[in-house]
Amino acid sequence: MYDYDLLVVGSANADLVIGVERRPAAGETVLGSDLAVHPGGKGANQAVAAARLGARTALLARVGDDAHGRLLLDSQRTAGVDTVGVLVGGAPTGVALITVDPSGDNSIVVSPGANGRLTPADVRAAASLFHASRVVSAQLEIPLETVVEVVRALAPDSRFVLNPSPPRPLPQEILAACDPLIVNEHEAKVILGDACVSDRPEDWARILLAKGPRSVVVTLGAEGSLVASSEGMTRVPSVRVSAVDTTGAGDAFTAALAWRLGAGSSLAEAAAYASRVGAAAVTRQGAQDSFPTAEEVESL
Repeated sequence: MYDYDLLVVGSANADLVIGVERRPAAGETVLGSDLAVHPGGKGANQAVAAARLGARTALLARVGDDAHGRLLLDSQRTAGVDTVGVLVGGAPTGVALITVDPSGDNSIVVSPGANGRLTPADVRAAASLFHASRVVSAQLEIPLETVVEVVRALAPDSRFVLNPSPPRPLPQEILAACDPLIVNEHEAKVILGDACVSDRPEDWARILLAKGPRSVVVTLGAEGSLVASSEGMTRVPSVRVSAVDTTGAGDAFTAALAWRLGAGSSLAEAAAYASRVGAAAVTRQGAQDSFPTAEEVESL
């Protein structure tokens, strides 16, 4: 019996958000809205999204001993996330500078701060969390060597889900553990590198599978997603909504998909549910503040 449906290993940032009419060009200054500060970071976002849906969730991350760190810890605990794995100190809390335009699209610059100090030793020290977790999810806003250690720490029967964001080439040890590897168009092209000789998501998924993951999910925004494994490929449609802010939508999708896989759903079923969760998230401002409950997803 697992104590947790999902263990998220990853980043925790304070999101500093400004609305803009348009994003500035090089050397240009534009005026924006009042600054808003929200709890964020891909790891923290995924943990809150899963907990809001009802998953028993734990977070392994590092924050600074500062106001932003306290904001993040409060947000996790309010959502019902177990923060026993959240380490404090070593550097200031990570910060993401986010601009959001009227269409809901965003641009993000991240200062990793304490996220860059989450080490392989921290992962080894949290061995009990890994053995207590049905599914483990990670991203790449923490050091790559720490993600390698996450793969090595997995319990024999647990499942590993990776969203490689921000994208970079991945070692074979990580790729072979992914079930699934979740990428958007940009992330797929970075990981494929010179092997990306097509504009078809089906071709991206096929080549990615050949690199070692047990399964692949390619998210396609308003076009839904593509799920792929040795059993074949399936297009999963999106849910049509009016987007207000896409910040955190990918994290909500990943968290929902990871949780549903752990609950026994097929990859296509989990992606369909995750699409509804992501759709609900983009109809509200912010990242964690936008994540829906299970009841809200069912009503969509």
